[in-house]
Amino acid sequence: MLKKFAFLPFLALGLPIVAPQIAAAMDRRGEQNEARSQMMAGKVKSIRSIENRVLPRMSDSEYIGPEFDPGAQVYRLKFIRDGRVIFVDVDGRTGAILRQTR
Repeated sequence: MLKKFAFLPFLALGLPIVAPQIAAAMDRRGEQNEARSQMMAGKVKSIRSIENRVLPRMSDSEYIGPEFDPGAQVYRLKFIRDGRVIFVDVDGRTGAILRQTR
Protein backbone atom coordinates (compact mmCIF):
# COMPACT_ATOMS: atom_id res chain seq x y z
CA MET A 1 0.00 0.00 0.00
CA LEU A 2 2.86 2.42 0.69
CA LYS A 3 4.21 2.00 -2.83
CA LYS A 4 0.92 3.25 -4.20
CA PHE A 5 1.43 6.67 -2.57
CA ALA A 6 5.21 6.87 -2.88
CA PHE A 7 4.89 9.59 -5.55
CA LEU A 8 3.08 12.04 -3.24
CA PRO A 9 6.23 13.74 -1.85
CA PHE A 10 7.43 14.31 -5.40
CA LEU A 11 4.06 15.68 -6.43
CA ALA A 12 4.09 18.07 -3.48
CA LEU A 13 7.55 19.28 -4.46
CA GLY A 14 6.48 19.85 -8.07
CA LEU A 15 3.37 21.91 -7.38
CA PRO A 16 5.15 25.15 -6.46
CA ILE A 17 7.09 24.94 -9.71
CA VAL A 18 4.15 24.02 -11.95
CA ALA A 19 1.55 26.41 -10.49
CA PRO A 20 3.33 29.64 -11.60
CA GLN A 21 3.84 28.16 -15.08
CA ILE A 22 0.15 27.35 -15.34
CA ALA A 23 -0.77 30.86 -14.14
CA ALA A 24 1.59 32.43 -16.69
CA ALA A 25 0.09 30.32 -19.49
CA MET A 26 -3.41 31.40 -18.45
CA ASP A 27 -2.31 35.05 -18.45
CA ARG A 28 -0.92 34.67 -21.98
CA ARG A 29 -4.15 33.02 -23.09
CA GLY A 30 -6.10 35.98 -21.68
CA GLU A 31 -3.80 38.41 -23.52
CA GLN A 32 -4.32 36.53 -26.76
CA ASN A 33 -8.08 36.50 -26.35
CA GLU A 34 -8.17 40.21 -25.54
CA ALA A 35 -5.93 41.07 -28.49
CA ARG A 36 -8.14 39.01 -30.79
CA SER A 37 -11.33 40.62 -29.44
CA GLN A 38 -9.94 44.12 -29.92
CA MET A 39 -8.66 43.24 -33.39
CA MET A 40 -12.04 41.80 -34.41
CA ALA A 41 -13.72 44.99 -33.13
CA GLY A 42 -11.39 47.07 -35.30
CA LYS A 43 -9.69 48.70 -32.32
CA VAL A 44 -6.18 47.33 -32.97
CA LYS A 45 -4.23 45.86 -35.85
CA SER A 46 -3.54 42.14 -35.99
CA ILE A 47 -0.33 40.83 -34.50
CA ARG A 48 0.64 39.59 -37.98
CA SER A 49 0.45 43.09 -39.47
CA ILE A 50 2.48 44.43 -36.53
CA GLU A 51 5.09 41.69 -36.97
CA ASN A 52 5.26 42.36 -40.72
CA ARG A 53 6.27 45.96 -39.94
CA VAL A 54 8.73 45.28 -37.13
CA LEU A 55 10.48 42.00 -37.95
CA PRO A 56 12.29 43.28 -41.08
CA ARG A 57 13.79 46.09 -38.97
CA MET A 58 15.07 43.55 -36.43
CA SER A 59 16.57 41.05 -38.89
CA ASP A 60 19.82 40.92 -36.87
CA SER A 61 17.90 39.62 -33.81
CA GLU A 62 16.08 36.44 -32.85
CA TYR A 63 12.34 36.96 -32.42
CA ILE A 64 11.00 35.53 -29.15
CA GLY A 65 7.34 36.54 -29.38
CA PRO A 66 4.70 39.16 -28.58
CA GLU A 67 2.75 40.30 -25.54
CA PHE A 68 -0.31 42.53 -25.58
CA ASP A 69 -1.38 45.18 -23.06
CA PRO A 70 -5.13 45.57 -23.61
CA GLY A 71 -5.44 48.68 -21.45
CA ALA A 72 -2.78 50.61 -23.35
CA GLN A 73 -3.50 48.79 -26.65
CA VAL A 74 0.24 48.21 -27.05
CA TYR A 75 2.03 45.17 -28.42
CA ARG A 76 5.45 44.38 -26.98
CA LEU A 77 7.62 42.30 -29.28
CA LYS A 78 10.59 40.57 -27.65
CA PHE A 79 13.91 39.86 -29.37
CA ILE A 80 17.37 38.62 -28.38
CA ARG A 81 20.57 40.03 -29.86
CA ASP A 82 24.06 39.26 -28.57
CA GLY A 83 22.59 37.73 -25.41
CA ARG A 84 20.53 40.83 -24.57
CA VAL A 85 16.75 41.08 -24.59
CA ILE A 86 15.30 43.89 -26.69
CA PHE A 87 11.71 45.06 -26.35
CA VAL A 88 9.92 46.90 -29.15
CA ASP A 89 6.66 48.53 -28.06
CA VAL A 90 4.17 49.16 -30.87
CA ASP A 91 0.92 51.13 -30.81
CA GLY A 92 -1.74 48.53 -31.60
CA ARG A 93 -4.04 51.11 -33.18
CA THR A 94 -1.59 52.68 -35.62
CA GLY A 95 1.27 50.19 -35.84
CA ALA A 96 3.76 52.95 -34.97
CA ILE A 97 6.84 51.97 -32.97
CA LEU A 98 6.62 53.76 -29.64
CA ARG A 99 9.97 52.78 -28.12
CA GLN A 100 12.73 50.22 -28.30
CA THR A 101 15.06 49.15 -25.52
CA ARG A 102 18.69 48.48 -26.38
